[in-house]
Amino acid sequence: MPGEQEPGGPGAEPAQCDACLVRVRPWARGRAAMLYESMGRRLVLGLKHGDRHDVLRPAGRWLARAGREIFARNMLIVPVPLHWTRLVKRRFNQSAHLAEALARETGLRHRPDVLIRARATPSLGGMGHDHRFQTMAGAITLREGQRRRIAGRPVLIVDDVMTSGASLSAAAEALVTHGAAEVSILVLARAGRAT
Repeated sequence: MPGEQEPGGPGAEPAQCDACLVRVRPWARGRAAMLYESMGRRLVLGLKHGDRHDVLRPAGRWLARAGREIFARNMLIVPVPLHWTRLVKRRFNQSAHLAEALARETGLRHRPDVLIRARATPSLGGMGHDHRFQTMAGAITLREGQRRRIAGRPVLIVDDVMTSGASLSAAAEALVTHGAAEVSILVLARAGRAT
């Protein structure tokens, strides 16, 4: 992810993961609290599919610690949205809960209603990298009437896990297109190897 490590000290080019070198990302900076391996994977899956809401308070602290270098004054925290049909099945949006927990830890403004999933998409699990991006192209957009909330402001997108970055990219593109000053991302876990 951009900015994960900054070899060379202040002012040096941030290090980028292999995936970010292959595909230009529409966000400026990104961080992950943990890798999506062993305990990180169990935590994310427990939250997402096991109703483990007890994870939210510590997850908010972990996200706050991981993102401390990218928080900006006047920054809005926005979760990756679920399509309403998936929200009905799951009963909650885990990314919105993580964003809310982060907002409580940081005092930044949480706006869960800025983005919408404009169309239902199949689960991205099992899809190849390019297929994920094709599936998500145009699937996330700004909710009507929200442009004034993001125009000229830094926005932080929060999600539970980043695998290919397709969902985060779709969300970031929608925000940038509608006038966000800068978009950054923060995820509880990211797939991939340690750097």
